[in-house]
Amino acid sequence: MYGWIWRHLPGNAWAKALISIMLIVAVVYALFQYVFPWAEPLLPFNDVTVDNQ
Repeated sequence: MYGWIWRHLPGNAWAKALISIMLIVAVVYALFQYVFPWAEPLLPFNDVTVDNQ
């Protein structure tokens, strides 16, 4: 998969590396802004079963 992406990016190795970094940053941004907030209520992390004493 990564080889396919690398072959289809335009430019030389430096341009491909820069575009790859920008793509990674865009994916991480999308995950933190849209996917993780949407999925948080579906996850059991806030279901605490310890009693207050």
